[in-house]
Amino acid sequence: MEINNRIEIIEVGPRDGFQSIKEFISTEEKKKIIEGIIESGVKKIQLTSFVSPKHIPQMQDAEEIAKYFLNKYPELEFSALVPNYRGVKRAYEMGLRNIAYVISVSEGHNKANVNRSVDESFVELEKILADFPDINITLDAATTFGCPFDGEVSYDKVDSYVKRAYDLGIRTINLCDTIGISNPKQIDELLTILLEKYKDIEFQVHIHDTRNMGMLNSYIAIKKGIKHVQASLGGMGGCPFAPGASGNLSTEDFVYMLDKINIETGINFKKLVNIAKECRDNINGVYSGHQINISDKISCNS
Repeated sequence: MEINNRIEIIEVGPRDGFQSIKEFISTEEKKKIIEGIIESGVKKIQLTSFVSPKHIPQMQDAEEIAKYFLNKYPELEFSALVPNYRGVKRAYEMGLRNIAYVISVSEGHNKANVNRSVDESFVELEKILADFPDINITLDAATTFGCPFDGEVSYDKVDSYVKRAYDLGIRTINLCDTIGISNPKQIDELLTILLEKYKDIEFQVHIHDTRNMGMLNSYIAIKKGIKHVQASLGGMGGCPFAPGASGNLSTEDFVYMLDKINIETGINFKKLVNIAKECRDNINGVYSGHQINISDKISCNS
């Protein structure tokens, strides 16, 4: 399959990147970084996560962040991650209508991540769909490619998970490589199965770069026909409830590659690198992206 000539990048740094940083980042600093991301041309941004501040203190300003950007940029597509019904209600009350609801494919990680079984999470998802019919839900399928607690996740298990979501009416599913354990063969084989079987589902990918294969695996995914890729400014991130997970696919590295192979993103690479550098300089986080020196010698399409 030929690669689409335009790839939509969903920036998740303000959520997935920030959540793993122990020292609280001021709300004003978060706003400044998100403003820079917007200035670079990113149109889809996961702003925050509506979780218990007791478990993830970094997200204690979720309401303020969501309200600020929804009011200022009504034309952009903002979303938030939620782990439960209460989180959906909080996000909904702030005006968010794009929600990422996370359920792990594996039991072990779902228990560690949201303290309930996969069955219990699906029951709650069904209630959310019934009570909030006007929200757009992306189902984050954590540990699609392997689990730090349960080990290997079979293709059949992923297929059954997707079928269960499909039967509930879910039509957007984000396949998450939560600890960066996937490989190109696995990406190719699983997507071959899913894209053939579920033609009306929009599949996204979210690849952690723990083993330095984030770029390659994301490239394989777009070659298979994936149009939406999640990435994080500077490669910030790592699941706090998945031992060994460190770093995401770097947004600026991915944009650079796509520019070089003439795939449109609508993102200005130089502006993106500048805000990534500012983030590195001011936030003590885990990064997987490469430091790129901007000069007149660097030529990019955007």
